[in-house]
Amino acid sequence: MSTSSKLGPQALADRYIALWTEPGEQARRAAIHELWAPGGVHVLLPPAEVVRVAAELGFGSPVFEARGHAAIETRVRRSYERFVATGEFTFRTRGTAVRLGPVVKFEWSTVRVADGEVAGGGLEVLLLDGNDAISRDTMFPG
Repeated sequence: MSTSSKLGPQALADRYIALWTEPGEQARRAAIHELWAPGGVHVLLPPAEVVRVAAELGFGSPVFEARGHAAIETRVRRSYERFVATGEFTFRTRGTAVRLGPVVKFEWSTVRVADGEVAGGGLEVLLLDGNDAISRDTMFPG
């Protein structure tokens, strides 16, 4: 049984966001194994510029996916290195998590560490499996 099965929707959202700001590789890896199903997938709607360029090249709307614990770990690590490890940003939930059946939805913010200003954010939709582990994580930045 996953850790998420013991958590309410806001606690799950907070735990999820904490994973993206966790400096320790082992702690991040453990959190991924606790929160995601082994075959779980993280799906990211690419930035508008990427979608525009893809359309200009004749491609449909691209979607970025990381499937399985190892790929999700790489995705989280690279996000951490680019945004959090630099000391420029952190991530926070907006306290809006709700659950309806196997779906948890919440919003998050990208916050500048220096002044606390919100620089961005997005919407997260998690689909939980029968053990309440994340089977599909769909991220809509913006």
